[in-house]
Amino acid sequence: MEGIVEDSPRPTARTIGIVYLLYFVTALLGGFFLKGLVVASDPVVTANNLLGHASLYRSGFALGLLGNAVYLALTALLYGLLAPVNRSVSLVAAFFGLVGCTVQIFGGILQIAPSTILEPSQLLSGFNVLQLRQAALLSLRLYAQTFQISFVMFGLFEVVLGFLIYKSTYLPRFLGVFWVIAGLVGLTFLWPPLATALWPYALLPNGLAELGLMLWLIVRGVDLPKWREKGSAG
Repeated sequence: MEGIVEDSPRPTARTIGIVYLLYFVTALLGGFFLKGLVVASDPVVTANNLLGHASLYRSGFALGLLGNAVYLALTALLYGLLAPVNRSVSLVAAFFGLVGCTVQIFGGILQIAPSTILEPSQLLSGFNVLQLRQAALLSLRLYAQTFQISFVMFGLFEVVLGFLIYKSTYLPRFLGVFWVIAGLVGLTFLWPPLATALWPYALLPNGLAELGLMLWLIVRGVDLPKWREKGSAG
């Protein structure tokens, strides 16, 4: 039993990496299914795309929702991984991650609403076709706004998580630096014009942070002696 307990951090770290990989696969598939369906400047084309590819759109929505569920689990696992550094600060990071996921999940109501708005219904018979199409596109634009709010929450999550990684000693410090930079980029969504100006270059630090941590956890795990030292000190 003692040997099993002492060896536990390494498979736990790799488990987190695998969950991270599952999130990436889910998110990428969801984005692939939704790609090109929404044309922000044209409600007619958007409506035709959603009606003509209803199953594809709902599949993309479902994968996005599943991705949020996976990220909630990932947030809890990262809390456990970094709690030995500072349990209170790790809890703050987890809270920001939870809020970011919650905002996206509730924003999903706006994402799926066009499917109902565009379907023939007695409840919507008082509106003409163009009005319904414009309402559907408005719902999607509001959904995009909720995503910007979630990016701010995830930016705070990344800054705090980066600090913990940097201080951990059982994970490489350069990953902590990447996470802090990615978080600061996420905070640019406090002023959307700045975030838009930085796009798509803003994806680089975020990719280095998340992909880097995922690969490190899967391939290298954590430095066990330093992990135990931090845990004992805590």
